[in-house]
Amino acid sequence: MPTEIERDRYGRPLVVPPTGGKAVAYTRATTIANSLDDASALTAWKMRMAAIGLTSRPDILLAIGVAGDNNKLVNAYIEEAMEVAGASKAATIGTAIHALTEKLDLGLDLGIFPEQWMADIKAYEAATKILTKIYIEQFTVLDKYKIAGTPDRVVEYKGERFIADLKTGRIDHPNNIAMQLAIYANGSPYMPDTGTRGTWGEINKEKAIIVHAPAGTGTCKLVWVDIKEGWKGVQFAMKVRKWRDQKGLATPFEQGEDSA
Repeated sequence: MPTEIERDRYGRPLVVPPTGGKAVAYTRATTIANSLDDASALTAWKMRMAAIGLTSRPDILLAIGVAGDNNKLVNAYIEEAMEVAGASKAATIGTAIHALTEKLDLGLDLGIFPEQWMADIKAYEAATKILTKIYIEQFTVLDKYKIAGTPDRVVEYKGERFIADLKTGRIDHPNNIAMQLAIYANGSPYMPDTGTRGTWGEINKEKAIIVHAPAGTGTCKLVWVDIKEGWKGVQFAMKVRKWRDQKGLATPFEQGEDSA
């Protein structure tokens, strides 16, 4: 059983630096991968989910009215309304399918689960039989930028190694996927129990594989994703984050000072 990575109160993984010493918080790979996204679509979706939930639960709407200026409580009620609308349903299903495919690749018993999802697992098995799984759910660090995360697989295809990641949702705009998998390809496997790093060997840093198995469709296909461009996105994202953290951009206005 692999050692669980420790995390701080924000959920960030705690990693021992390459030089040793006390573990420090690394930024999650998904956080960096999503940092260049246009959040407007996600915000609109959340608003729709909250509205749908509130229409079917007038008790939550009443509770929000009573909560008044208690923002923490109002936020909790909004989250509850979103749950009523099924906001986390897709994520829950995706997590379960990930767990089932992991068991499958490890040769473990899948246990008992609803028959309606068997087609998804069979489709995954058929699509990935051409891939040799080298690493399964191996925690990874990119020390250069203090980023960490876990690729679903490192696989071998026609004698070459690739990062491979299972996606059970839409992949219409794979920019963040390309960034996420680029982080893994340019990172190193990390062993939490010893705080040491390994190596992927000769792994492709230009292409990675998306294992696209849309939940509930009983289909699965392999898709190449350009992680060479994804790596450019990662570097750009780090520059953006560094710029965002700048201090002292605003200074007091002194009467009569020369603005030149």
